[in-house]
Amino acid sequence: MSYELALCLIVLFGLAGIGTPIGYSIMLASLVYLSAAGMDIALTGEKILQGLYGSFVLLAVPLFIVAANIMNAGTISERLLNFCVAAVGRFKGGLGHVNVVASLIFSGMSGSAVADAAGIGKIIIQMMTKDGRYSGGYAAAITAASATIGPIIPPSIPMVLYALVSNASIGSLFLAGIVPGLIMGGVLMAMNTYLAGKRGFAIEEPVPLRELPRKTANAFPALLMPVILLYGIYGGVTTPTEAAAVAALYALILAAVFYRALSFHSLYRILVESARSSAAVGVVIGGALILNFIVVSENIPGMMSEFLTGIDVDPLMFLLAVNLLILLLGCVLDATTIILVIVPLFIPTCNALGIDLVHFGVLVVVNSMIGLITPPYGILLFVINAVTGIALRDIIREVWPFLIVLIGALLVLILFPGIVLFLPRVFGYGG
Repeated sequence: MSYELALCLIVLFGLAGIGTPIGYSIMLASLVYLSAAGMDIALTGEKILQGLYGSFVLLAVPLFIVAANIMNAGTISERLLNFCVAAVGRFKGGLGHVNVVASLIFSGMSGSAVADAAGIGKIIIQMMTKDGRYSGGYAAAITAASATIGPIIPPSIPMVLYALVSNASIGSLFLAGIVPGLIMGGVLMAMNTYLAGKRGFAIEEPVPLRELPRKTANAFPALLMPVILLYGIYGGVTTPTEAAAVAALYALILAAVFYRALSFHSLYRILVESARSSAAVGVVIGGALILNFIVVSENIPGMMSEFLTGIDVDPLMFLLAVNLLILLLGCVLDATTIILVIVPLFIPTCNALGIDLVHFGVLVVVNSMIGLITPPYGILLFVINAVTGIALRDIIREVWPFLIVLIGALLVLILFPGIVLFLPRVFGYGG
């Protein structure tokens, strides 16, 4: 390791350790590296602009954020919840199942775990804790766990970012996330059923089956969002970025015209909040573009690839080791930082070992999402604590069973890549 790189890392971890936002920490550390190496610090602006102008796919990120925020507004979330209550609320642990199914459906519109938890998650927590049917800690824990499904089922902002650093097909990544997302939902519902029986949770009064068609019709236009996205991409109608624009427009028409649940004032607030969220992601992307230039200059990915292939590392052992590392990093870093800064180090090794990049990308995103609920620093735990006021210690105490089954699901996805690649191969993916 060179002196300049060592100095860069010391500054990076030092700034991050005292609470400096990670995007600014990366940028400042990169400036220190360029100065110490005698390079022109104007390279920072050049690399950021080259990365942004050369990556049309990045436009999908703010567009998906806008779509998610619009879907969170008005009555759309409530209509989806009413449909979920009618469909699965009648079973043991009904509102827990509603929580998971709502996240599965809402994930097809938001692509964001935080949007899921802070939006529809807050509503379902209030439903679960009403009249003391579920403890606040349990309601918050299953909400946080189910929100991790958000970026797995398309659309997915983390998968867009992964496609940026790996050049993997976004359409294939989106398709590859569907089955793993369903598996994650299945194991969470199985654990909820077990805990509901063990703790004797009350069974909800079933919604009459004759009302199910009406509630389905109310939610049906919102349920079409992921179908429209995937048809647009795989039908050759739109690029992934254009599909994101269609998603945002569809969400706007749905909320403003079809459901009449969006005013000009609320739309303005949504656009401002979306701009702030996009800017926060953009700062991290900008910092990552500079840091990736430094990493390539130091030839770190190449050296890692040569070392690991030279000692004949088994691809499965490599996947297990990398996923364990990402799981640990997920406790302290957000998914955006992991995907943009850490993951590019492993891409050349994946290519050298013959590991499919779509399979690897899904594993990275799933793992990063599990990190969002891993104590003590899981971001989703803090988000739900902030929006509901439920004590953090109560959430952490209840989240462990759900965390364990999600890690079990991740292990299955690592060991059996065919599960992940099944749908992409059906649609012609050659990996």
